[in-house]
Amino acid sequence: MPADALRFASPFSGPSAASSPPKIQSSRGMAIDPQARASEMELIREAQQGSRAAFDALVRQYDQAVLRLALHLTGSEQDAEDIHQEAFLKAYRYLGNFRFECSFYTWIYRIVTNLCLDLLRRRKSRREDQAVMIDASGEEMDLLNNVSDDRASANPDRELSRKLLGEKIREALDQLTPRERMVFELKHFQGLKLRTIGEMLHTTEETAKNTLFRATRKLRANLAELR
Repeated sequence: MPADALRFASPFSGPSAASSPPKIQSSRGMAIDPQARASEMELIREAQQGSRAAFDALVRQYDQAVLRLALHLTGSEQDAEDIHQEAFLKAYRYLGNFRFECSFYTWIYRIVTNLCLDLLRRRKSRREDQAVMIDASGEEMDLLNNVSDDRASANPDRELSRKLLGEKIREALDQLTPRERMVFELKHFQGLKLRTIGEMLHTTEETAKNTLFRATRKLRANLAELR
C-alpha cells in the first residue's frame, strides 16, 4: 500500500481499537526491558519486510507519545494531529532506512521534533507564536515557573493578569530561535535528558546544553520585569 494512502486514527477521537503493547521506553529515558526491546526490533524487521500489521503495532506503541510531544511543542491540537499523521507517514515511508543504531523511540521522536521545528520556523516568520505553552496534562503552563532565577525576592504567589502575561510571554518567545525554543520545551515540558535531545536534533549533548542555557538566559532577561 502506498504510504500516502495510509491514515491513522486520531488519538483525540478516543482509544485505539486494539490494545497497546507494553511500553518500551518513556520520554524520560527509563530503562528498557530487554525482552520488550527484542520484541520491538522484531516488529521493525517484519514491518521492513512489508508487514502492515507489524507497523500498526509500532504505531499503537508510540501513538499517544507522539501526539503528546507534538501537542506540547506546537500548543495546537490541530497542528499536533497534522504532525502526528505526517510523522507516521514518514516513518512508514522511510522505515527501510532504519539501521537499529538507536531505539525506535528516538527515531520517531526525531521525526516529530524536525516536523515541529519546521512548523515553528514558519510560525516565527509569520509572528504567530503561541503566547502560552501546554503542559503534560494539556493545561496552559506559565513560562515564569520554568525560568526562575531563584532570587530571594521572587514571589511565586504573585498573580499577573492573563493579558499582560500573554503579551510578555509572546515577546519573550519571539526572542528565541526555533531551535532554542525546541530545546527549552523538550527539556522543561517533556522532561527529556539533554543527551536524548541532542540525538533527536542531530547534535551533541554539550551543544544541546549550550542551546538550553541561551534560551533560558533570554527568557529570564525578557521576563525579569514581571517579577
